[in-house]
Amino acid sequence: MNILISNDDGYLAPGIIALADALAAIADITVVAPDSNRSGSSNSLTLHHPLVVEQTENGVYFVSGTPADCVHIALTGLMDKMPDLIVSGINQGQNMGDDTLYSGTVAAATEGFLFGIPAMAFSQADKGWKELASAARIARELVQRRFEQLDKPFLLNVNIPNLPYAELKPALATRLGKRHMSEPVFKLCDPYGKDLYWIGPAGGAKDAGEGTDFHAVAQGHVSITPLQIDLTHNLQLNALKRDLE
Repeated sequence: MNILISNDDGYLAPGIIALADALAAIADITVVAPDSNRSGSSNSLTLHHPLVVEQTENGVYFVSGTPADCVHIALTGLMDKMPDLIVSGINQGQNMGDDTLYSGTVAAATEGFLFGIPAMAFSQADKGWKELASAARIARELVQRRFEQLDKPFLLNVNIPNLPYAELKPALATRLGKRHMSEPVFKLCDPYGKDLYWIGPAGGAKDAGEGTDFHAVAQGHVSITPLQIDLTHNLQLNALKRDLE
């Protein structure tokens, strides 16, 4: 199996190093990741200036761009053949509910999915890299499952509690929960009197009932949510057609 690995925390992040080490034991891996932290970059591509690609002594590629840039460049300019799987992460912090729209971790996997390649995004529920070895072990096990019952390509968003491996409960298939509105921005003033704004933290969980990713992780389960890209609101589409008649 050939696996392309990327992330949004940067090529030096402990999460991607642990993930690469875990998957190197079961597959041929290629690592292409941002040169620095690009969290929250979503699916953005760099279109208005060229990107620099460099390589470390151990073969890891790092790119002066977003996670989506990394996967796009790997698939269209670096790799001799398409990989069998795209794996993104392990992210420092959860990507659940509405967070998936902003997540660079999920975006790296999504870019591969858009090329018709199965993809998985892995995140730890809490920041700090606690129990990272446990999360890497879970990632390897899930990659080995291959998910033969799913239509190909698939796009899976995996969130792992920061617990020792022996304390993790079985993986659950979940849906995305929903957060409350984000907290207000912080307004500051620089020494020259110019207003500065700092984006506030995400809101708390609004829909965290049974069956959601929030609920599963809170109960100690690994959450696996299948994602899709079609944003069409089909019920509204039918209503719109009637309005246009």
